[in-house]
Amino acid sequence: MTGSVEGANADSSAESVPRERRAVVAKRVDSGDADLTEISQLAAAAGYEVVGELSQTRTEDAAFMFGEGKVAELRDLVRRTDAGAVIIDNDVGPYQTFNIGGELPEGVEVIDRFTLILEIFGQRANTRKAQLQVELAELRYELPRAEAKASLAKRDERPGFMGLGEYDESVERDIKRQISEIRDELESIAEKEEARREQRRDSGFDLVALAGYTNAGKSTLMRRLAAEIDVDENADRHPDLDTTAESQDMLFTTLGTTTRRAEMKKRDVLLTDTVGFIADLPHWLVESFESTLDSVYRADLVLLVVDASEPVESMREKLVTSHDTLYERNEAPVVTVFNKVDRLAPGELADKRGALSGVAPDPVAVSAKTGAGVAELRDRVEAELPDWERERLVLPVSDEAMSLVSWIHDHGHVDEESYASDQVTVDFEAKPSIVARARSKAAALAPAEST
Repeated sequence: MTGSVEGANADSSAESVPRERRAVVAKRVDSGDADLTEISQLAAAAGYEVVGELSQTRTEDAAFMFGEGKVAELRDLVRRTDAGAVIIDNDVGPYQTFNIGGELPEGVEVIDRFTLILEIFGQRANTRKAQLQVELAELRYELPRAEAKASLAKRDERPGFMGLGEYDESVERDIKRQISEIRDELESIAEKEEARREQRRDSGFDLVALAGYTNAGKSTLMRRLAAEIDVDENADRHPDLDTTAESQDMLFTTLGTTTRRAEMKKRDVLLTDTVGFIADLPHWLVESFESTLDSVYRADLVLLVVDASEPVESMREKLVTSHDTLYERNEAPVVTVFNKVDRLAPGELADKRGALSGVAPDPVAVSAKTGAGVAELRDRVEAELPDWERERLVLPVSDEAMSLVSWIHDHGHVDEESYASDQVTVDFEAKPSIVARARSKAAALAPAEST
């Protein structure tokens, strides 16, 4: 068994940060060295200041997660740093949580990895849909704990078993009822969003989704790709476009979806940024955000953004996990984007391309920060989107025909437009559905009157 303890000076920031927001992060691993980088980033994203770190390599202790000696070290570290919370980067059971808390100074909260993630989600949930998904995730997290508590309460007749309070069977029933009600409301929201997606496609837009892990640079890339448009002037065509997409260097700045029009050469593209993936998410948490992931699953093209500055093995693991998530339900093509190439040393990109060719056979290398490679990415997006059809229409010169020509400009790409004395010829490319509608509109036009 191995372990390590690191603590900050308790006086360094005690005056500026309330005790309840000062945290010690801890992690247990079965083998190897525990990496506390991500849990520290998550803690910072939730508004905690990490004032100490503790890790241990050993098999899980059923009562305390860590060994009892390590829990004593944790208690001393909490006292030394005057921390008000212990954040554990493991899935800690309810009785392990209770036991650890019993060894810590009074008032210190014990938070496991998934409780922390749910806290972050709750802070970022600014829409009804996001709030419902967070509430659903919290209830799904609580349900098995309520069920376990019910089972143990029935086996042990003492009220308040293990200090967890007397069990009320109605709690479990109430949780299940709330889950059902939230799922019904989310399904209603999803139906409206699907109708909106189809309306956009009918208007000639291709839908492209950004996917990838948190801090891969999705939001920064979105800002780089987005067209500079005035939302108010375009509100009739896509009312929920947002003029900003946060690109701060922190986890989970994007919880809901943000959609903006992308700047392309020919095609009208709406680009949607969604909540980032994160390592080791349990199935119940992914399912809770299924409605948000519909923006990825139902897109015409997915851009899978990967942080190219990370080690090869970390990139490989995230690519494999992302593919498992995306290809489970997604039928659209996926283009891998190696982002943050400005951080790579000469020759490093070529080495990573070679090492990851099996999981990312033809990635596009970009720097969303500097703009390098973004032009090539735009070309790739247009090349990977579903094929357009070419059409040539000869129309009589009339007010209705001019309206149709304007409609074709709005919904496709006009290669050539020419006029004779009594007719206008339009050569254009568009989605098959748009071409079919243009033909139908043209057929309904009356021939020009001869003069």
